[in-house]
Parts: sequence; structure tokens; C-alpha cells
Amino acid sequence: MKKMIEVVDLTKKFGDFTAVDHISFSVDQNDIFAFLGPNGAGKSTCIKIMTTITSLSTGQVKINGFDVTKQKMQVRESIGVIFQDSTLDEDLTAYENLYYHAVLYKVPPAERKQKIEKLLDSIGLLSRKDEFIRNFSGGMRRRVEIACGILHDPKVLFLDEPTLGLDVQTRSFLWNHVKELNKTMGLTIFFTTHNMDEAEKIATKIAIIDQGKIMTIGTPQKIYKSTDTVSLEEAFLKLTGNNIREQKADDSFKMKNFKL
Repeated sequence: MKKMIEVVDLTKKFGDFTAVDHISFSVDQNDIFAFLGPNGAGKSTCIKIMTTITSLSTGQVKINGFDVTKQKMQVRESIGVIFQDSTLDEDLTAYENLYYHAVLYKVPPAERKQKIEKLLDSIGLLSRKDEFIRNFSGGMRRRVEIACGILHDPKVLFLDEPTLGLDVQTRSFLWNHVKELNKTMGLTIFFTTHNMDEAEKIATKIAIIDQGKIMTIGTPQKIYKSTDTVSLEEAFLKLTGNNIREQKADDSFKMKNFKL
């Protein structure tokens, strides 16, 4: 099985502070991989490195076989990213946002209209393609963002807290859609979440990270066994403790400096 994400001895320092501390893991093709950790654990810093937004200090990271330091363009062409904060232009329509993305990622002109309309149809918004994004609900915007993220046929899709603030119906739609993409496109999924139930039900493999170090990694069943617990929440608290963590400035990531 091809390794779509390979992280070897990754470290990231900000001055004297070590945000990511010598971590290693890999994600196989077609996996749905969940990254869990308290605020400030280092998970968003890891994603920033994997998506070429932030440079690493030491170690090596490869996405779809491409080095994030030496082959940034190839990495960016290989990935789709759904940011925690919306990156859609509210003064453009749904269709225009997708068209802009198609141009940015050099989707062939002859394919753009058909691909955009097919994706809008798949997320139930084809009939509203000419409406401005500013008039869309949070759930509708998130669906458009996912369409943008897969428009250029990436190999790996990164999602940072994708269901934060969404209602139950929209969360269900989103995950069903993501699982369908994983199944039909062979798309490898990497997501962060604070929702233990989501990770438990959606992910094929889970990593728990705290204080820049990976505490455990494996299937939910493997994690229960290794921690002698019966739920992911119980295992999470056993590994990371019960202390409330302060939100750090880089605990979410945006599209700044992410340009082809």
C-alpha cells in the first residue's frame, strides 16, 4: 500500500519553544486519519507543515511522495485543504468561487464548467450556483469549500475541524460525502477534530498528540486496548490529562501564503 503521508522525526521550533517534538507517522492511501489533541498540542502546526504553509525545523515530510521542503509545488497540486476559517469570496457566487479555484489550479478550460456543475450537483447546490456566497448558511458554505478542495482531483484532502459550528444534519451530510469521496475517488483523508464521536466513527486510524509528541496511534480498538479504556474520550483523557488548555495563536490555520 502506498504511503500518501510520510512524517519522519519531524520537529518544529519557534525560538526556544518546541511546538512539534520529533514525531513520526505515516498514512496509507485511502485511509481516513484523525488527528486529536488538546489546544496547543501541535496538531495545527503539523498540518501547516504538511500543507507547505510553515517550514519544518528538522526531519522530513512527504505528501504523495513529494518532499514538502524541496517540492512544494508538487505537494500543493497533490492536496486539497479545507480550512477552519472560510476562504470563500462572499462577493462571488458559488459557481464563480469554484471557477476561480479551477483557474488557480490550472484545471483545463474545456473541463471547468462540467466539473464545477457536477460538483455543485453532488453537494446539492447546483440550483443555487448563481447565488452570492454571502447569502449562504454556514453549512452551505462548508459544502462549497469541500467542492473547491476536490475540484483539481487531489490525492490527499486535509480538513481542519471541518464540522465546527455545523448542525447535526449538515455534519451528517458532510461526513457521508467525505466517506463517499474516500470510497469512489480513493481519496486519502486527514482531519483534525475535537469531536471524539466523529473520530471514533469516521476514522480508520487515529493519532493522539499532546505537547508536540504523539502519545499513541492506531485504530480505536488498538487505542482502547493499549490504554485499558473503553472509549476514545476516556483514552484521550488518560493520555493527555484533565487540565484545561489555553488556546494558542496558531491553533487554527488559514490560507495565508498558500498560493500556487
